[in-house]
Amino acid sequence: MTQKKQGIDVVKVTHHIVNWLTKYADNAKVKGFVVGISGGIDSAVTSTLCAMTGYKTIGVKLPIHQAAIQVDRKVEHLNQLKKRFSNVSDLEIDLTDSFEQLKKTFPPHDNETLYHLALANTRSRLRMTSLYYIAGTHGLLVAGTGNKVEDFGVGFYTKYGDGGVDLSPIADLLKSEVYQLGAYLKVPESILKAAPTDGLFGDNRTDEDQLGATYDELEWAMQFLETNPLEQKLNTREEEVLAIYKRLNLANQHKMKPIPVCEIPKSLKNY
Repeated sequence: MTQKKQGIDVVKVTHHIVNWLTKYADNAKVKGFVVGISGGIDSAVTSTLCAMTGYKTIGVKLPIHQAAIQVDRKVEHLNQLKKRFSNVSDLEIDLTDSFEQLKKTFPPHDNETLYHLALANTRSRLRMTSLYYIAGTHGLLVAGTGNKVEDFGVGFYTKYGDGGVDLSPIADLLKSEVYQLGAYLKVPESILKAAPTDGLFGDNRTDEDQLGATYDELEWAMQFLETNPLEQKLNTREEEVLAIYKRLNLANQHKMKPIPVCEIPKSLKNY
């Protein structure tokens, strides 16, 4: 994968996104934004950009059996953000008990893989519900934290979970570009260096473990297919990554496309 990485103009991109967020909030006549804080780079960058608008910004910690290291990164980021911006506040809603109670009401399932995947998505949807409660009671918009590879490449998010948002400030940025922005925005070093993880399974698995490829590799695949070279000899790993990308992209089209609607012919309606 020899594709050369292109840098972004971090100053101009920051200004563009902050201006976009500000105009959107102005037009929507809301008081600001709420962001779910995961301890990862995407939510750190998103919450910082929201804070830079001057609008009220609430960073929400939503632990569910969360690993201590992830909790530490959340706290470090939010403490830093509150020192830098007077319009930032934070909340914690521990959803562990709610999640466990919900698990008890669900029927058992003998397929362990499907069972744990469904529970992981349930965690994400509990968090979405909580963010919309905060948004609704404070007059805020839920800011999404998905990047371009996740949202439009491999569909690496939960439908109606972390995919359920009001607006997406960084969804046109590749993961590598989010890191560039994070460094410029002075996101804590612990977050910049942390292996990306969704934290939905209660263990140490990373995004790479789940996807089977790094974000750099998936970015390469996404851009490779967009440029559509007529003939290019690929090595074994490039062929593997391309296959992974295509498989995930196809499997997750239901997330990335509008909900299909069964349209009824006018001839079948009595008007």
